[in-house]
Amino acid sequence: MPDIVIDTNVLVAALKSSRGLSYRLLALVGSDRFRIHVSIPLVVEYEAVLKRMGLALSAAEIDDVIDFLCAKATGHEIFYLWRPMLKDPDDDFLLELAVTAAASIVTWNIDDFRRAKSLGIQAITPREFLASLED
Repeated sequence: MPDIVIDTNVLVAALKSSRGLSYRLLALVGSDRFRIHVSIPLVVEYEAVLKRMGLALSAAEIDDVIDFLCAKATGHEIFYLWRPMLKDPDDDFLLELAVTAAASIVTWNIDDFRRAKSLGIQAITPREFLASLED
């Protein structure tokens, strides 16, 4: 079963439209198709970004989505920091989580994670990840 870390941009896209691949991925959370992984910094980012995006969801509904993800995810504490490592230093905590969880990063911003390969971490789009589940 594949292990993944879901980048915030995928979660935002999923909550903006129920027609896209990000939504299809989010709809599969909790199934036995893959495991998701979270850390406190990732959950804090999910909450901060989703609540400032002006989505058609209330703060309570956003909290429910995050609570659901946390309930279905494996949580991790991060005990090491490799910073700066990535093109966008604000993404380094995702890389640290992915290394800890031995997970791929599912993101729409593949270019931001090119250096993750040096640590054995793959960054893939939701399209690529969903296609891999069908194989």
